[in-house]
Amino acid sequence: MARTPSTMLELGTDAPDFTLLEPASGNLISKQDFSGKPLLVIFICNHCPYVILIRDVFTQLAKDYQERGVAVVAINANDVDNYPDDSPEKMIEAVHAHGYTFPYLYDDTQAVAKAYKAACTPDLFLFDEHHQLFYRGQFDDARPRGDIPVTGNDLRHALDRLLDNMYPPDEQKPSLGCNIKWKAGNEPNY
Repeated sequence: MARTPSTMLELGTDAPDFTLLEPASGNLISKQDFSGKPLLVIFICNHCPYVILIRDVFTQLAKDYQERGVAVVAINANDVDNYPDDSPEKMIEAVHAHGYTFPYLYDDTQAVAKAYKAACTPDLFLFDEHHQLFYRGQFDDARPRGDIPVTGNDLRHALDRLLDNMYPPDEQKPSLGCNIKWKAGNEPNY
């Protein structure tokens, strides 16, 4: 479990396009499906202890904010040949086992992860209704084997500020998690 921080993409950056397979439905989902809505993109996987730690609280947070008009998309970009627990079949199992109400997409080529400069799981990117980056950073201060409870307070604070038409939070701490499992020769230069 390598502790890898997020890259902290520049605020105001336009959300990179994506069109990816949602294994659970067999549908292709694209960024354009969420035009005019705030968009939360989170890079996750099935096996990472950091994701497992926040999974239940994140799933509830996603439901809460979907009800308030925020679109939520999770993306798995891990190398499934070397990490079979992250395969599309296992993604389908995760959707059903954990009650995901958001699309869980598979980035087979890892091109979308690179476009977002995603570095770890979880890696969070919150875009406003124009799909310009408003927040990137951690879910909260909880870490595996730590004693801080999982709350989602950092992300919840950013979402509330966005929905209340306020400025982005001044303090945005990098997310910390397992590194994305890049395919051999596909590692990014960031």
